[in-house]
Amino acid sequence: MESMETLMASLDSHSSTSSAASDAARLVEVQSWLSSLFDQVNRQVPDLTLTPASIKHLHSLASLSQSRSRAAAIVAPDLRQKAAEYRAEAARIREILSSAGLGREHLSPPAMSSAQAVAEVANLVGIRDTETSSFVVANADLVLRKTEVAEKRINVQRESKMLLEYTRKAITKLAELKKLLSKFENEAALHEEQMYRWQKNLAMLDEKERQYNSQLGNYKALLNRAGYTSDINHGVLMQMAEDKKDYEKKTKPILDTLRSYQDLPPDKTLAALAIEDKKRQYAAAEKYLEDVLGLCLNAPPL
Repeated sequence: MESMETLMASLDSHSSTSSAASDAARLVEVQSWLSSLFDQVNRQVPDLTLTPASIKHLHSLASLSQSRSRAAAIVAPDLRQKAAEYRAEAARIREILSSAGLGREHLSPPAMSSAQAVAEVANLVGIRDTETSSFVVANADLVLRKTEVAEKRINVQRESKMLLEYTRKAITKLAELKKLLSKFENEAALHEEQMYRWQKNLAMLDEKERQYNSQLGNYKALLNRAGYTSDINHGVLMQMAEDKKDYEKKTKPILDTLRSYQDLPPDKTLAALAIEDKKRQYAAAEKYLEDVLGLCLNAPPL
């Protein structure tokens, strides 16, 4: 562990040392760059408060400036050579024109104006000479650009019409929405009283809901104490009632038959005596009926 901590401390010290060295090198480069810039205009470098952030920023600017200066130093000789060639070519053409009597001093003001116009047109269309073919090519290019601009203009006009139509529709929709808003604002006062009643009713319903929930909890506690289960519900009870009615319909004839035997004594001997007694009573009733019928048949007519 101690060796690891020592290694980490040495790495931190090494990194801090290297960062300090790089900051010092950057500072030297920045100071050298600023001195070279201010020496070119014969001025002294002003006193600057340099911080690590400012040194880093100035170092990046110095690197960019030096790279661009090197690029300019490479390109500058070529541009100077081209300028010298252009001046020599201009001098040669000037001598040829002067020998042919077409020098600037030999031209009339209208001719000078025409030549100046041709040169300006050539510069405007971006051609390097005043040959007819160059003007034809430039004119064709301008025609193509004009066609593209015309197409773009047509597209822009079409889009402008579409945007105008959308704007009109949006304005109409906005007017309708404003009317609806005004209508709702006017109706809001009419509905406030109804909303107030609804709020009171909702408060009452909330109170009733709490009361019913409390009663439901009490009923559930009572049912739990009574041994109620979820199998005993209204549907089951209704089905049991229907089954009871069916059983009653089926057992009613049997019950009626059993009730006819309730007058019989429970003993078999007594039951036989009761049957014999009933038979005697039945025979006496038949004899009485025969006697009555006989009297009726033998009675003289009135």
